[in-house]
Amino acid sequence: MPPPDAATATAPASAPAPIDVEQAEAALVEHYPRLVRIAYLVLPPALGRNRRVLTAHAVVQRSLPRNRTAATPDDGYAYVRGRVLRQALDAGRSLRRAAWPRRAQLPPLLPHVWGLRLFPRSGGADELALDQRLSGLSGGARAAFVLRGLEGLPDRDVRRLLTAAGVEDPHAALLEADGIGTEGVALLESPEYDPCSLQARPTDLLRRRQHARAAVAGVAAVAVCGALLGLPGDGWGANGAAAPSYARNSAAEAALDPAKVHRVPENAWRASARTDFSVWPTRGALADDRPLLRRALAVWARPGSSVRVSSTPATPVGPPMGPAQLLYAGEVDRARVVLLYDGLRIARYAEPRTGTGSVALDFARVDGASADTAPGAPPATYALVAGRTDGNVRYLTAPWVGATAVRDLLDPTGDARPLRRGADGVTDPLPTPGATRECGAWDVLEVAESGGGGDGAVRLLSDLGELTPARLTSGPPSAPSDVSGGAARAAWARTACLLPAVRSHGVRTVNSWQYASQSLPESNGDARWVCTRAETWRGTESRVLAQFQPPSAKAGAPKTGAIAARAANSSACGVREPRVLAGVLWKSRGGRWYVLAAGSDEFRSVRATGGVTGDARGRVLAAPAKPGDRAELDGRLADGTRVGALR
Repeated sequence: MPPPDAATATAPASAPAPIDVEQAEAALVEHYPRLVRIAYLVLPPALGRNRRVLTAHAVVQRSLPRNRTAATPDDGYAYVRGRVLRQALDAGRSLRRAAWPRRAQLPPLLPHVWGLRLFPRSGGADELALDQRLSGLSGGARAAFVLRGLEGLPDRDVRRLLTAAGVEDPHAALLEADGIGTEGVALLESPEYDPCSLQARPTDLLRRRQHARAAVAGVAAVAVCGALLGLPGDGWGANGAAAPSYARNSAAEAALDPAKVHRVPENAWRASARTDFSVWPTRGALADDRPLLRRALAVWARPGSSVRVSSTPATPVGPPMGPAQLLYAGEVDRARVVLLYDGLRIARYAEPRTGTGSVALDFARVDGASADTAPGAPPATYALVAGRTDGNVRYLTAPWVGATAVRDLLDPTGDARPLRRGADGVTDPLPTPGATRECGAWDVLEVAESGGGGDGAVRLLSDLGELTPARLTSGPPSAPSDVSGGAARAAWARTACLLPAVRSHGVRTVNSWQYASQSLPESNGDARWVCTRAETWRGTESRVLAQFQPPSAKAGAPKTGAIAARAANSSACGVREPRVLAGVLWKSRGGRWYVLAAGSDEFRSVRATGGVTGDARGRVLAAPAKPGDRAELDGRLADGTRVGALR
């Protein structure tokens, strides 16, 4: 049964009656998919697709009244819809220290899914464009657009509902929603925004297994300790060759002694065969401040409860095994910063310069780093994040970096802007890329090597929220090269805004390459198929994105490509397995729908089955389809092997 229309939902009744729990429950159950869709669309996209799905279901399920409510002129559906709207808007409001958080602002307790990530099926380029436009609106404007387009309510009723939901200026919300236009209204019914028709993918399997093992080991240790404490006499029994628990350990003490911190001379890297962190010189105006170094080493060994500790995935956060190497100690913006290296990790200690405020301790895994530029080699150690303040980032550059500049990836024809560095190697601040939801720019660090440290080439490094920026490359997996030239920059201009998908995963390099091109049906131009692969420092849990990049000559068309498929911990699109196959549901300018698919050079034919049937010789496919169709894709390799699409 369809949801009640606008007249039924908003017409005043002559004798309003109370709505009890049974009436509200009946309306909620009958229109549950529509209510969850409304919540999903109104919730802030910054939550991520998995959390938006679970939060949308939680919001609707919490919308039942606890008891009989006061008399209201609305029916059951309109009543529940109003509660859903208010909670979805509350979830988008930022937390304030002076006020208790509302229930909708906290992660949902139920429903909860263990071991899986749930998200709606991906739509096409039109859905991606609409999602980007919705993400740039305020919560009230998103609600206004959804109530207009999905519910078909007039502006008068929309203003009334927004006011009841706590929107301060409903009129401004309606004006903001006008900026999207009417072309996106039909897409609100798309499966892209259906939180009841979901895809499932596993969470981080390796980390989950490690946590499970750690939990089992912890339980076993507690059991053993309990048994030993119950023994007569000394309780713990003999310690064997171990010293007493209060004995002093010379190695541990050396790691905490600022006088024994390893310091590298300024020009040691020029005569060294290595070009990793081990030959970075000690720099910074506070390198001889022993009290500061003592505090940094002590916090590294024993961080207190007030210390904000962060680390990239699979990075141990324990104390160093011996004296660490001092890379930098100095003032960066409003903090005193110490950067240390122990052969496996970079540790960044930051304390407020004024002496009041919280202390931060950050870790990043950097084993195997070098300046070798051969295919598949670890990235050169060109820069470290020295500080982040007010949406800006400063880098400490390697001693072999001769010049630094800033380049906007979204402007492939623009020139790089010079970036000044101090005598200690710390750059001036540059904007953190992806800090805004609309992704109007993506500034990266451009470094040029000087003699003795490499081949003099220019590299691009992007901040992905970690201590080590990721090196960006372009080209096939067998021979990636630095991003230079118009073609490589033009491809990255449509890829840069997808980099948040690999943020905070311990990424060391991101390679993006065009694996196929396709002439679109009905003379709609040529499209590109691009594969983007992010490699991590630990060598596992890579992230792979297959993109569909249609022509963008039309004014106002989105520059960012559409994600056709994604995978985690996959060898696809890499040195070991460079092949990739992906597809999208696409609508032509004439209004007809097609399933498009493309594979890399290894494919000899592509086939679609299921909701759409099609078969093509070669590595590209275009099969007629209908809105909402689903197809299963596979392709045949030169040896006759059938290979499925990336997932």
